[in-house]
Amino acid sequence: MAADNPAESLQEEATCPICLEYFTEPVTLECGHNFCHVCVSQYWEGSSTDTSCPQCRETAQQRNLRPNRQLGNMVEIAKRLSFRAAKGAGGGGVCGEHQETLKLFCEEDQTPICVVCHLSRAHRAHTVVPIEEAAQEYKVKLQGALGPLRKKLEEALALTSEEEEKTTEWQGKVKNKREMIAGEFNKLHTLLREEEQLLLRSLKEEERETLQRLQENVTKLSRQSSSLQQLITEIEEKCQQPVAELLKDVTSTLSRSENVKLQEPEAVSTDLKNVYKISLDMREALKRFGVDMTLDPDTAHPELVLSEDRKCVRDGDRHQDLPDNPERFDPCACVLGAEWLAGGRCYWEVGVGDKTEWDLGVCMESVRRKGEVTLTPEDGYWVVRLEDGKYEAFTSPSTPLPVNVRPSRVGIFLDYGAGKVSFYNVTDRSHLFTFTGTFFGMLRPYFHPGLHAEGENAAPLILCPVEGNLGP
Repeated sequence: MAADNPAESLQEEATCPICLEYFTEPVTLECGHNFCHVCVSQYWEGSSTDTSCPQCRETAQQRNLRPNRQLGNMVEIAKRLSFRAAKGAGGGGVCGEHQETLKLFCEEDQTPICVVCHLSRAHRAHTVVPIEEAAQEYKVKLQGALGPLRKKLEEALALTSEEEEKTTEWQGKVKNKREMIAGEFNKLHTLLREEEQLLLRSLKEEERETLQRLQENVTKLSRQSSSLQQLITEIEEKCQQPVAELLKDVTSTLSRSENVKLQEPEAVSTDLKNVYKISLDMREALKRFGVDMTLDPDTAHPELVLSEDRKCVRDGDRHQDLPDNPERFDPCACVLGAEWLAGGRCYWEVGVGDKTEWDLGVCMESVRRKGEVTLTPEDGYWVVRLEDGKYEAFTSPSTPLPVNVRPSRVGIFLDYGAGKVSFYNVTDRSHLFTFTGTFFGMLRPYFHPGLHAEGENAAPLILCPVEGNLGP
């Protein structure tokens, strides 16, 4: 076998018979056999007499150990040849310690080893298998692990997709809220600018009227002063005249001086009228567009009960005997405002109290009154609803409204020219929702008090006065 493979023969010659590894500091005994210096020293350790060769058993003396440098050089050459042979053959690599091909796998240490490593004390008692067999076994295990990992990857990708969708949805909500805030403040700024111009015009008119009255007083007083000055000058000159001239018409002069009466100026207040207040929130700005809203009984569903002043409406829970005129809604239990809205801006407030259900908004005058009603802008309705504790705007599809404080009063602002209907929670002075579109023809306020619900929702909707009403 050694003759057939010179490289293996060289490796055998470069291997210590004791440790079975490449020679380290090789020494030669008298018999000619070679060993690692440490190996043979440990072998003879404790012996005080002449020792024998570990290989041939001939007597040898410890002091006659001769270093074999040529063998040491040959060992280095053998290591390099073994490394090149293993590198050229591929396989599992080369052992860094013995420069042998890594042909085996130690199960205990979980590491590839060479044949020399297997024979050494470190691995001699360990379970060792051919490296290819171990690789095939672990390849099967690795392939078995791929299935669960791929499943977890799919789950991770699905979760990532969900989070990305949430991120996109959240960013959309933030964008919409940002646009809503900007729109509402732009609207507030516009209203404030208009209110500013209105107040400045009023102030200018008050200034003009007051200055005119004050100037008239000054003019009258100046005339009196001039007349008095003339009389004083006349009396002074008369006092300087000769006796005959002085006594001439002296009685008339004295009479005129005695009858002089100082005319007091007209009282003019210089206090500014207490009407120049700056609106600090949207409601204050909207008040000047407030309208005195009433209900139209001719449009009311037969179950609805209106108050005598037509300011309240509730569900009476029974059908009344009323004329079935074309204007009346049926079966939709709603009623319209008596005011027709065809332009400009107007604002009104509705008390909803603790009601559990209601609809509020505006609709086109031309909407269908008989049969089922679809409350969407496409059908001529711009409506917000409370139902089952949830608030929503009737868009397509409907839009849930986040409400932090339950409104006991709702404000509605119609800007006909801008095509907007805005809803406000008057209770906490927050914006609820704004419909945006284009209006054509007449609009009417829309009210639906909700079903009676065996008394749970019996309270009426109430048209509330808007304080500081300045008209539309």
